[in-house]
Amino acid sequence: MLKKHFDGLGFRKDARDDPKKEKGGDKEGDKDHDGFPAVHDCYMIYGGPSMQLTARQRKRERREVFAARMAMPQYLSWSSTPITCVREDHPDKVVAPGVYPLIFDPIIINTRLSKVLMDGGSSLNIIYLETLDLLGIDRGWLQPSAGGFHGVVPGKKALPVGRIDLPVCFGTAANSRKETLTFEVVGFRGTYHAIIGRPGYAKFMAIPNYTYLKMKMPGPIGVITVSSSFEHAYECNVECVEYGEAVENSTEIVAKLEALAAEAPEPKRHAGNFEPAEGTKKIPLDPNNSDGKVLTISADLDPK
Repeated sequence: MLKKHFDGLGFRKDARDDPKKEKGGDKEGDKDHDGFPAVHDCYMIYGGPSMQLTARQRKRERREVFAARMAMPQYLSWSSTPITCVREDHPDKVVAPGVYPLIFDPIIINTRLSKVLMDGGSSLNIIYLETLDLLGIDRGWLQPSAGGFHGVVPGKKALPVGRIDLPVCFGTAANSRKETLTFEVVGFRGTYHAIIGRPGYAKFMAIPNYTYLKMKMPGPIGVITVSSSFEHAYECNVECVEYGEAVENSTEIVAKLEALAAEAPEPKRHAGNFEPAEGTKKIPLDPNNSDGKVLTISADLDPK
């Protein structure tokens, strides 16, 4: 930190600080590798369920995080199984590595859902009311939710309808894992049946591979490998993008129409047009003649 401070003041470096200069310049092999980059800033993303914690809950969470190291570590379940990705896991073809999402087909309760997104960037699990109707779950089973969450619509807070605990199963009949996950139930429509975030990864001790579109987790008789296809991932990704653009365009159209209506100028009045004010009254033009002709005058004026 001191060296960085004095460098920022403009002091020239000594040749002893730069070993490359002592050797007569850069080598040909060093052009592609400039060493470890200098770090000037650090940005992070924060939030999630911890935003809804009370002061007492935050204090308890802080004590757990900063507790003294225990003499005997407490290992989590399924942590004894090593998980690796080897050459045999490589698919026949890899199209645009890292571009397509992980879409799997787990069994929720007793129904296999073909479009469940594994989102490692989500701090919660999400399921839609439409999916609950497909599963035949009564909405009376929903529990009250702790609060809203951000990230679905930029700048807006999404409020879940409630939360529900559902059993989720990965694998086959020969080797499978079943865990109960807590889902936030949302009322808006989505292109997936459900979204499993970091809590789901942690519960299953799962390791994703976005290059091979596979996910591995420990099972009762060995490692469970869950696979997807690039074709299925492509179709789901296109459907999600098209739906997002349709919603964005419809929202933009409504917003633009409202803005144009608010900024629209008043219609021009042509010469000779007369719009009576609110405080007016009509009197006959000739009291002795009942031809129906009237005159509009101010309500404060005397008819005579």
